[in-house]
Amino acid sequence: MKTHRLWDIFCTVIDNHGDLGVCWRLTRQLLAHGQSVRLWVDDASALNWMAPEAHALPDLQVLPWADASQNEALTHLKPAEVWIEAFGCTLPEAFVAHFVERAVATRQQQPAWINLEYLSAEDWVPRMHCLPSPVMSGPAKGWTKTFFYPGFTEGTGGLLRETDLLQRQQRFDRAAWRQQHAPGLAPDGLLISLFCYEPAALPQLLSQLVSTPHHLLVTPGRPLAAVQPTLASMPVHPSWSALPYTDQNGFDEMLWACDLNFVRGEDSLVRALWAGQPFIWHIYPQDDNAHHAKLEAFLDWMQAPESLRKAHRVWNGVEAGEWPALKAETLHIWNQNTQTKRHQLSGQTDLVTQLIKFMG
Repeated sequence: MKTHRLWDIFCTVIDNHGDLGVCWRLTRQLLAHGQSVRLWVDDASALNWMAPEAHALPDLQVLPWADASQNEALTHLKPAEVWIEAFGCTLPEAFVAHFVERAVATRQQQPAWINLEYLSAEDWVPRMHCLPSPVMSGPAKGWTKTFFYPGFTEGTGGLLRETDLLQRQQRFDRAAWRQQHAPGLAPDGLLISLFCYEPAALPQLLSQLVSTPHHLLVTPGRPLAAVQPTLASMPVHPSWSALPYTDQNGFDEMLWACDLNFVRGEDSLVRALWAGQPFIWHIYPQDDNAHHAKLEAFLDWMQAPESLRKAHRVWNGVEAGEWPALKAETLHIWNQNTQTKRHQLSGQTDLVTQLIKFMG
């Protein structure tokens, strides 16, 4: 029987709502495990489309980040057993000071203070996972944080995965979804989803699709903004359509329905793996090109065939070259690769289960 706990999850929306997407999936899965959550976020507006049910769920409070610095607001809050600072965000000092003072006054132990890190396949991740880190200054001096690393292998924190994910996918009516979103798709046409930043090879992909029976589904925000100027310069356009914003279940269904998925960041990479369809990952670009090593580590973990490695490198601007033709035999190889890794991951313990187990 699981112990019921209250979890404080802190999230800052840096850009593109990716961090909030991960934190919302984490929140949903903790609730499904019978936990209570307070989600502190500096910009919760994306939850209006990402999670329209958020404000009506029992055992959940979505709170503005600013309130964590207001003593009046903090006075009325029950202390949580777990603090999670997602992706290195720094907890408001007023929040820490308030609950440190309360813990000292009531002689309570410190909450489990977890720094939930970014996802990586690099080989140092298992060595760093679950390492304690003493707090050396500030109101919580003498307390301890734990670094919790998601990952693709045993010895890491694992990946977010709902307990009913595979069952939901099996019940999904793929044919109906495709008919609704691409009613004119030819029998030999591929349905392709595009969720990206501004990839170097986007003009090549769009030009290649012009002479094919394939249909491109473009997600809103930066993907649509990247596609539109490229299309404006093309004399002939490929078959494409723009999708509206959708909740996370709707995003999953898009990945399940498509024959090839272009994904970006962390949350959609994990969802593409669970979808089991061929995919190309647009890794979040960093100024010092640190993402190049991170991308190569992921491709090594995937044991990706050379054609898939080449596609990733060209898509991410790591190397110059032609975007590969989307031939049936190439996609078949990519599909087999994804299916193999999906099966491997499904045998590992998911991240929320590991977090709860870590709490004892």
